[in-house]
Amino acid sequence: MGIISSGFRGRRQAGSPALPPGQYETASFPVLTAGPAPDIPTEDWEFFITTEEGRSHTWSWDAFMALPQVDIGTDIHCVTSWSKLGTSWRGVSLDTLFEDVQTTSRFTTAHSYGGYTTNLPLRDLLDGKAWIAWEYDGKALERAHGGPARLLVPHLYFWKSAKWINGVELTQEDIPGFWESNGYHLHGDPWREERYS
Repeated sequence: MGIISSGFRGRRQAGSPALPPGQYETASFPVLTAGPAPDIPTEDWEFFITTEEGRSHTWSWDAFMALPQVDIGTDIHCVTSWSKLGTSWRGVSLDTLFEDVQTTSRFTTAHSYGGYTTNLPLRDLLDGKAWIAWEYDGKALERAHGGPARLLVPHLYFWKSAKWINGVELTQEDIPGFWESNGYHLHGDPWREERYS
């Protein structure tokens, strides 16, 4: 990794109460990527949850699509200061995927195809806070935005919503992921401006 895509500039527009401090609203959907975008056919796609005891729960694309699907309307906030308000997604709640998972872990590492990782407390993935999203604005999620599926954790900065999601590993400790190992905050709450460590 190390190639950072363009798409970070936009006209500053502040003042909306929906905007966290230091953010401006954009109507576009900028692309920020560390490394090339992997191409994952849905027939090869798999999502896993691995517990601290090494037990793995896996879903093929067909099994994933057979799970209860929900529509999500939410604002998203990038650490580079843009926010996009009122976005529309469709996907599967992490609550659904974790229904049969037994764990005492408090932390997770999200793994993406291509090698990207990001760390999240388990509490930030449950109780209606996170989804695996495969549709954006009524259309299949574009590869540039993480298609065929990405993690969606909109209450945190968008680098936590890992593109091309492959799985979630439960961990006993909070282990920094890619951006966190390069100076980003371990948590990433936009309302607290948790941008950098």
